Amino acid sequence: MTSSCLLRRTLAALAVTASFCAVSTSAAQSYPERPITIVVGYPAGGSVDLTARLLSEELATQLGQSIVVENAGGAGGTIGAQRVARANPDGYTLLVGSTNEMVIAGMINSAVRYDSAKDFTPIGMIASQPMLLAASKTSGVTSAQEYLDKLKSGEPGQYNFGSSGIGTTLHLAGEMINESTGTKAEHVPYRGVAPLVTDLISGQLNYGVLVLSSGLPQVKGDKIVALGVTEKKRSAVAPDIPSLSETPGFEQVDINVWFGLYGPAKLPEPVVTRLNEALTAVLKSDAFRTKMSESGATLYEPGIDGARFLASETEKYGRLVKLANIEPN
Repeated sequence: MTSSCLLRRTLAALAVTASFCAVSTSAAQSYPERPITIVVGYPAGGSVDLTARLLSEELATQLGQSIVVENAGGAGGTIGAQRVARANPDGYTLLVGSTNEMVIAGMINSAVRYDSAKDFTPIGMIASQPMLLAASKTSGVTSAQEYLDKLKSGEPGQYNFGSSGIGTTLHLAGEMINESTGTKAEHVPYRGVAPLVTDLISGQLNYGVLVLSSGLPQVKGDKIVALGVTEKKRSAVAPDIPSLSETPGFEQVDINVWFGLYGPAKLPEPVVTRLNEALTAVLKSDAFRTKMSESGATLYEPGIDGARFLASETEKYGRLVKLANIEPN
């Protein structure tokens, strides 16, 4: 091949590349031009799904495009997360992700095929929700102090707590409570929150850890007893329930369930900027704040560094997974 022919081919290739980049940049700058899908890795009705649906209504207004929430439940949220990790990075497939699939799942499930730090673009944090340490009405315990006194006076293994499954945020919150108080309530894993609540109400289970939005209706209905929320501060939606950390012995308990908005890795910068601007406007909306507060959630302030936040949460939960002696399956 002559040098002139090689030069022509090189120039042609460069021209095609430049044309492609120009088209990609133009598409990113005019984003969004069609409906957006927000994937939720859980069935409809849960806290992640509710967050996604409330967010989608407000984001659609900010972006001027319709947004469809699609539930891709299964494997603790990882099926939905995997789908977004593999999606075309154009901003039309996003994920409302939570603590479990974004942090914990990769530590305890060897089948997870994505790395949250590498395979997603963090767009912004949305909200958090505390968990609730609750007791059955038949336990005779009505406060965090009484819970602690009972566990400290009992035999090792005499008391237990229920959660929605091994390695879930609820399970690890219970382990954090054990660590802070120097007690050892044994973990009883359930297949979801519904059967856990049923056993708490019936007295088959004395103690359980629930997401606040799951436990609050039962507390208000006088069916179970709220001992305390797991965040340092009280929840605005249930200010009468104390924070566990207010009771001596529980000072180190500070853990929650959080929700963030993510896209696939390598999202174009103009798309990230547009989505971040829209999310910031939503977080400042009084209407969205009110709706999320009614669900038991507290909004994050705009501007949180998503990558740094994820790294910090990974460190925290890595320690709790080791504390619970959970081996990857």
